Amino acid sequence: MPESETRMKDYLKKIAAGPRLSKDLTEEEAEDALSLILDKKVSKVRAGVFLIAARMKLETVPENIGYWRAMQNRVSPVTVDLDRLLQIADPFDGFQRTPYFGFYAIPVIAQLGLPVYGHSALPLPPKFGITFEQILQSHYGANEGEQRMALLEKYRFSYLSTANTLPQLEALRSLRTEIVKRPMLATLEKILMPVKARQNILATTYFHKGYEIALTEIAKLSQFDKVIIGNGMEGTTLFGVHKEAKMFIQEKTTQQINLSLKTLYTEETALRIAEAHEELKSIESNLETLVKMGEEALKTGKGPASLQVASQAGTLTHLSGLFATAQEGFDQALTVLESGSCYETLMQWTTRRGANEQ
Repeated sequence: MPESETRMKDYLKKIAAGPRLSKDLTEEEAEDALSLILDKKVSKVRAGVFLIAARMKLETVPENIGYWRAMQNRVSPVTVDLDRLLQIADPFDGFQRTPYFGFYAIPVIAQLGLPVYGHSALPLPPKFGITFEQILQSHYGANEGEQRMALLEKYRFSYLSTANTLPQLEALRSLRTEIVKRPMLATLEKILMPVKARQNILATTYFHKGYEIALTEIAKLSQFDKVIIGNGMEGTTLFGVHKEAKMFIQEKTTQQINLSLKTLYTEETALRIAEAHEELKSIESNLETLVKMGEEALKTGKGPASLQVASQAGTLTHLSGLFATAQEGFDQALTVLESGSCYETLMQWTTRRGANEQ
């Protein structure tokens, strides 16, 4: 038996021994185990059993750190000539309930003065919901082999896929589909750094209580200068709209805050955003509707999608330090939306993307 299979067999003996007898891995063992899987040095069967057993046992913080190191060490961050850069990392299995327009908030945030990109993948299990990458490929005809890094520097916004940033992770797609349940990969793929500017900010999410602890501890070890972690709508980075959001801001120290529309915005603005959210809840969340409403928001600044985009842009730019208040960011975002300039820029981005393919 190859040494790699022997090591994996030993790790499985530790974590797959049932609720009473299972033992935790050390950080080094966890890193080695996932490295073996990513590098295809163990069988698919053992890889699948390991991913299931790790989640069933519940990962410790040291284990999650080890798993994260295995993934981050296989990412080669590309240095870009930007003073500050925000990464938005929503759940890679997407969203499927209330329409969410984070894709269209990205060019708005960039125009406000904060370079930004969305990091995602084609939809993954268990949701197989809508992701940034699905919008790009299914509607705008993007492929995964484009020069999106160059577009990031040119337009100050872009969308990156793990198919390019970490191909070994993308190669586990079929295995993740077979095992159905979320492996620890779903938590940790949201805190990878594929691009490095002079100052790096990450906005990401947690859904189940407890996983914010692992994300916060990993944030301390990462190269991000600031990490914003919160429980937004359906696990996205739309914070404080559907309910009060519990936030963890990691920047030298960890700060915990609670965000809501009332604490972020004036009473009038909070009411407008809440009414728009209620209107969106009655609309089916599908790709066609999402694109139509999102593009209309970028063209005119009208409708409920515009208010969601402006609120997300206002909140994230404020938390990133661009504006003193979310209200200031919201007001400027609406002005940008009403000008129609972001629609033109997004269309230029997609056209330029097409030129890069030729």
